[in-house]
Amino acid sequence: MRKLVCYAIMIIAAGTGNAYAQKNVDLSFIVSVKDAASHLYHIHFVGKGLNKEEVEFKLSEWTPGYYQLLHYAENVSGFHATGSAGDTLVWNKVSANSWKVQSKSNSTIVLDYDVRAPRAFVAANYVDAERGYISPAGVFVYPADLLKHPVTVTVIPYAGWTMVATGLENVKGDLNSFIAPDYDVLYDSPILMGKLESFPSFTVNNIPHYFIAYKPGEFDKNRFMNDMQKIVTTASGIICDIPYDHYSFLAIGPGGGGIEHLNSASVSFEGSRMYSSKESMVRIYHFLAHEYFHHYNVKRIRPIELGPFDYDKGSRTKMLWLSEGITVYYEYLVVKRAGFTDATELLQTFSNSIKDYENKPGRNFQTPADASYTTWEDGPFGRTGDDVNKTISPYDKGPALGILLDFKIRHETKNKKSLDNLMQLLYRKYYKEKGRGFTEKEFRDEAEKLAGSSLADFFDYIYTLKPVDYPTYLQYAGLTIDTTTHNVPGPWSGIAIRNRNDSIFISSVDWQSPAWDAGIRQRSVILKINGNNASEKLFRDIMNGAKDGDKIRIGYIAGGVLKEAEITIATKKERSYSIKPLANPGALQLSILKDWLGEK
Repeated sequence: MRKLVCYAIMIIAAGTGNAYAQKNVDLSFIVSVKDAASHLYHIHFVGKGLNKEEVEFKLSEWTPGYYQLLHYAENVSGFHATGSAGDTLVWNKVSANSWKVQSKSNSTIVLDYDVRAPRAFVAANYVDAERGYISPAGVFVYPADLLKHPVTVTVIPYAGWTMVATGLENVKGDLNSFIAPDYDVLYDSPILMGKLESFPSFTVNNIPHYFIAYKPGEFDKNRFMNDMQKIVTTASGIICDIPYDHYSFLAIGPGGGGIEHLNSASVSFEGSRMYSSKESMVRIYHFLAHEYFHHYNVKRIRPIELGPFDYDKGSRTKMLWLSEGITVYYEYLVVKRAGFTDATELLQTFSNSIKDYENKPGRNFQTPADASYTTWEDGPFGRTGDDVNKTISPYDKGPALGILLDFKIRHETKNKKSLDNLMQLLYRKYYKEKGRGFTEKEFRDEAEKLAGSSLADFFDYIYTLKPVDYPTYLQYAGLTIDTTTHNVPGPWSGIAIRNRNDSIFISSVDWQSPAWDAGIRQRSVILKINGNNASEKLFRDIMNGAKDGDKIRIGYIAGGVLKEAEITIATKKERSYSIKPLANPGALQLSILKDWLGEK
């Protein structure tokens, strides 16, 4: 069995100074809650030593980690500028996200403005009487030429708040003041504050890890943190280095979404039912392992386009399939190698992932590279409406691509190298030594050099629509995959419905299904089924007794227009993509499989 070798990694000392910092310039913010009921923050900024007749202040249009323009400036109001003596300064809004202030020879400019924060989401800003969450890119303006200058932020907690948590370093002697060496770090350091709960901390390689949460629910916190220690130990063991001095999981409350940062992760979290079933536990552990592994893969192991960032227009790359999709691959492996799933469960997880991707019609229209580049328009999970069927998400094919690349490298090197080694190499060479990301060509060159052979077939699966040859790649690890087409038991209409406010809505329509071919689309409201008033029970009863060729008449409203359609029931056909071990694998196949699973 090949043993994972952790190379000695050169550590580059990071001082507290900043080569770009301008002498005698001081930038600081004070954040307070102006009106909790109205979800309003007040921001007070003081910029000293600016020494310009005109200073342009900008607010980012997006936050790294969420690849869409969010137009944060739309939530800014009450913008006001004064000089050091309190004299009002003239300013103009010169673009959607920038303000130019005439300094009148003042070396100090003071800004006051409000930020509306109504959305409890990891890429947005939120505040009420019990908690506040700040996504810094959407709150703190920057002087246009001073992105690389240190910044101080002081938080004034609202009445009753018990804690302020962030990955930023504290100003010495002040628990509520923080220093960032530049705006890139500030924007990468969300702030959670309010009536929070801090779980028992743990260390990995003597480095502390924290979990701070808003209303996390009742569950065994000691068990949870022991498990998180195993996840962090396993994930960091893949790269063989921990590049931060401390790490914090910031759990903002119930909801959805997570965003990775250099030494923290913002996660939507509610754990009261986490241990109600193994499936629930594993789902949460996958999510947290994903966000944690991102501090390597995307924050440090990254496409060259993802830093320095373009805070105005966003930073496009064709490699989100690697940054996001391969992180999904590693979340599955980390949870397995940490001991929370077994080999059968892991293979089922990959089988489900491949099946989900292969049954999406978007795979016939959009490559992973194109999906990565167009996520700024399409959204992180693809387009909506009818066009959803012509797009994929950068996440969708990632687990499959991870298996293909990992097994190919292992096969070509007789299991002496793996995708783990490639990730180590990229981390060491480009992040540690070169201090930058890598180009698409550099990534391919490094992968092929490590494998010792051409990987042209693999890269075709990223840049073309060529169907994937799963059997060839999976047999490298002594696995077989069922790619035959099967009939799915039961009648198929292609629509899913739900009851909302006493109306029957169509929540989804399968592409090229009987309902789709009849012209029925998502979000329509069903009024009649076979001439009777629509209900969920009626629809279920009809479908339970239906057989191939039966007709169902649907009366519905779409776009305010009353319509009628006839659905002809059919049998759905699909591939299972079930993955199982071969009965009699060869020595190399068995070695690759056991090593991949993390088993001796």
